[in-house]
Amino acid sequence: MSYSTADALRTVTLDDVRGARKMLSGVARTTALEGSRHLSGAVAAPVHLKCENLQRTGSFKLRGAYVRIAGLLPEERAAGVVAASAGNHAQGVALASSLLGVRSTVFMPKGAPLPKISATREYGAEVRLHGQVVDETLAAATEYAHETGAVFIHPFDHPDVIAGQGTVGLEILEQCPQVRTIVVGVGGGGLAAGIAVAVKALRPDVRIVGVQAAGAAAYPPSLAAGRPVSVRNPVTMADGIKVGRPGDVPFGIVDELVDEVRTVTEDELSAALLLCLERAKLVVEPAGASPVAALLSRPDTFEGPVVAVLSGGNVDPVLMERVLRHGMAAQGRYLAVRLRLTDRPGALASLLGTLSAADANVLDVSHVRTDPRLGLTEAEVELHLETKGPAHCTEVGQALREAGYTVIG
Repeated sequence: MSYSTADALRTVTLDDVRGARKMLSGVARTTALEGSRHLSGAVAAPVHLKCENLQRTGSFKLRGAYVRIAGLLPEERAAGVVAASAGNHAQGVALASSLLGVRSTVFMPKGAPLPKISATREYGAEVRLHGQVVDETLAAATEYAHETGAVFIHPFDHPDVIAGQGTVGLEILEQCPQVRTIVVGVGGGGLAAGIAVAVKALRPDVRIVGVQAAGAAAYPPSLAAGRPVSVRNPVTMADGIKVGRPGDVPFGIVDELVDEVRTVTEDELSAALLLCLERAKLVVEPAGASPVAALLSRPDTFEGPVVAVLSGGNVDPVLMERVLRHGMAAQGRYLAVRLRLTDRPGALASLLGTLSAADANVLDVSHVRTDPRLGLTEAEVELHLETKGPAHCTEVGQALREAGYTVIG
């Protein structure tokens, strides 16, 4: 199953996915399918979460990586494998290689989160940090493959990888036989393509909806053009689906079998991640939360039962903190406000008393006295508040103004 021009032209079949499932027996977990009462209420139909965030290595990537590496010829295995990734694919390749006794080298961007770098090393790969963005890392990995003869393991643009990811679709059909809609995040397209191959072959009536981050949405223009189109400088917090160009192999499958690809905003991704944590008690990365974001943004456009694929849970703790605050702000539950007050003893205590009376929870206070913009008797205070929603934010602002404070932001 080594990659070649013929492979690039070869499509993926249900038999390929079934063969991949046999290969993954005892390697990849059959991840849980959990019902979501909150999302079911929003959609007015049963909604289930396919928890690939609980897969080994924390994402679905192990499935495709293992099938790809297991299919290598003996001489190819002896040469080792190389990959480029900011996180999930890196860990999938590292563990798959270790399980198969193959030497692996993984190139990661210098700015990759430390937990992902450490995990990749612990799974057995040699990690090399190169470049600031994944494109630079990818170029380095490709050069390494040419120089050493190591086999490059692409994260999505290979039939074997797509077949491995398609095993998620087989599990969904077994766990939720009545499913009518499957919602899945889309980056390069490997997961969506694999699920579509498996599901459409067995249940062509099931609607498959792909979801991309609006700032990194290469599929809508590509589908409109009828060929893969690159998006310059993709920008999104969801690094798992931050791909500038669809893969050639998955694009053909997505174009044929996926019913729709829609986009979600950064605010919607943040709110979805927050909901997964608070209501489903699941740690999910922004890319993994993209199907939930789509459900929340247009809940009346999905026929149930719905399965939303939570593709991964490898989120950097620093990013998690930022995203959660962003999500709370998007829901009107987090308010940052700057105001000026008279710099005198007890002034800050009076301000906090006003906020307490307005039932706002103070998370952080920054107090500035020395600034050229301030008058001799003025001080500026920046507050981060936890609130109860948009209406409460308005009430807090009104309470501050009625107490005589000048709110400047």
